[in-house]
Amino acid sequence: MPATDFRDYYSILGVKKSADADEIKRAFRKLARKYHPDMNPGDKAAEARFKEVNEAYEVLSDPDKRKKYDQFGQYWNRMGNTPPGGQGSPFGGSPFGGGVDFDGFEFGQYATFDEFINALLGRMGGGGDPFAGRTGGRTGSSPGAGFKTSPSAGMDSEATISLTLSEAFHGVQKRLTTGKEEFDVRIPAGVKPGSRIRVRGKGQFSPYYTSQRGDLYLNVEIKPHPFFQFDGDNLTCEVAITPDEAVLGAQIEVPTPDGSVTLNIPAGIRSGQSLRLRGKGWVNAKGGRTDQVVKVVIVAPKDLSPTERELYEKLKAVRSKDPRSHLKGMHL
Repeated sequence: MPATDFRDYYSILGVKKSADADEIKRAFRKLARKYHPDMNPGDKAAEARFKEVNEAYEVLSDPDKRKKYDQFGQYWNRMGNTPPGGQGSPFGGSPFGGGVDFDGFEFGQYATFDEFINALLGRMGGGGDPFAGRTGGRTGSSPGAGFKTSPSAGMDSEATISLTLSEAFHGVQKRLTTGKEEFDVRIPAGVKPGSRIRVRGKGQFSPYYTSQRGDLYLNVEIKPHPFFQFDGDNLTCEVAITPDEAVLGAQIEVPTPDGSVTLNIPAGIRSGQSLRLRGKGWVNAKGGRTDQVVKVVIVAPKDLSPTERELYEKLKAVRSKDPRSHLKGMHL
């Protein structure tokens, strides 16, 4: 990333560098709701801002990525697998020039000297992984979601794959890359953060017998969503209602993963109380659905019209209940 393209993720979210995880999460939610494309249809500037906010949160919400970002700034994403000096190699390409063979090794297939050493050690029984450190970045339905492989036990490899909430809910086919190999993987509907997907025969090759190969295990990460969150097996969300809706009760429209439904708000509901939409949550292993839990938040209007203010004043004058009467005389 050129210096002129450097993005200050803390400034994007409007938080200080010392902000903790909760502050960062709150800032993201506020901005994500404000700039979400559903709230700003056709607004390209808002869409770009939403992507920028999502990118900032994805880095700052991950302790490892945030540590690299704080340490290396604009070069944080080049630290580790791709050094700043070039694409994949500190020398700007394959350090061996390609095509040179040494005792059965094709040097041109390795992007870095470390990859060559790992493969060589693996062939000598040292447990090296010729795929360690390679990253992929192409997807079947939404570009940009990649994965990073790392050695596991034996000939198996592990990778972390990042999905949107929609991809995880509906299932998706991804095109992944390890080294020079590309292959398609079908992600089943209903995977959750921490889900583990086995891809047979796509791990590392045996250092002794080239016909043998381990498996690749994909560990699922799900990108944050501005409305839906996980709570165990269920989905949760937060919905605002007005004071009159809280007092009188109401029917409101609430988004679910597969469309809006009508939710009955009982009269006299308290702010922070939760209501349950049964069978409208996440896909479970049996093909059914968990629940969606809706947290209700009563939001007082800030900008009142003259008529609204007059009516609220009348309500205040005739109010019969004091919600703080039980606090009178209370002390330690």
